[in-house]
Amino acid sequence: MITSPQNPKLKLVRALQGRAKTRRKEKAFLVEGVRLLEEAVKAKWPIRFVLYANNLNERGQELLNSLQDVDAEEVDSALLKSIGDTETSQGILAVLDKSQLPMPNSPDFLLILDQIRDPGNLGTLLRTAAAAGVDAVILPPETTDAFSPKVLRAGMGAHFHLPILSADWDQIKDRVGGLKVWLAVMAGDIAYTEADFKSPSALVIGGEAEGASQFARELAAMSVHIPMPGEMESLNAAIAGAVMLFEVVRQRELLG
Repeated sequence: MITSPQNPKLKLVRALQGRAKTRRKEKAFLVEGVRLLEEAVKAKWPIRFVLYANNLNERGQELLNSLQDVDAEEVDSALLKSIGDTETSQGILAVLDKSQLPMPNSPDFLLILDQIRDPGNLGTLLRTAAAAGVDAVILPPETTDAFSPKVLRAGMGAHFHLPILSADWDQIKDRVGGLKVWLAVMAGDIAYTEADFKSPSALVIGGEAEGASQFARELAAMSVHIPMPGEMESLNAAIAGAVMLFEVVRQRELLG
């Protein structure tokens, strides 16, 4: 049992919790809780090690028992709780390899999340993208790290089923070749329901405070907006993204 706060595994967990730079250097990230680890196992994601407390619930114990040939080590429950990022510890966390799901060769539905800095919004958008059948999500510079603990929790397992690519704008331009790029803004050229999303498309959702960058505006062929007859000026990025992504789904389902 691990009882020392200076244990190397615990030091790595603390570093991965707070620093995107460490996650990049170590090529690893942290998941906490039974649900997220279940999703990782279901996706056969590479697991470096698991840390658990002796107060695991039945579901957590079943998960732990299912992990064959995985380095799993018990930690003093108070110590494990102290290094966790959640208010209520579920008694289990794991360090995973930061491997990447392969990008599709000929995508026809990409989502670009530009300057999304709120972890909850980014995680929710990734979860929505996975639900809407997006082929891949591309994250330009200035978007928050998709593998931070808060983004992972909000994503609810989307990371294990959805290709997520961090790229600069030159790389993004190459990736969207052959796709029509639509930019979501408050005062777009047309309402989002009037856009033709049936053909191969990429949709850009801009950040909460500053909106989309100039790079995104130059890349887009047209801009779209969500009509809002009420008194509010805007929706947050996660809600706006969900509305537009499922309009893409609706249009494509009509094609049969």
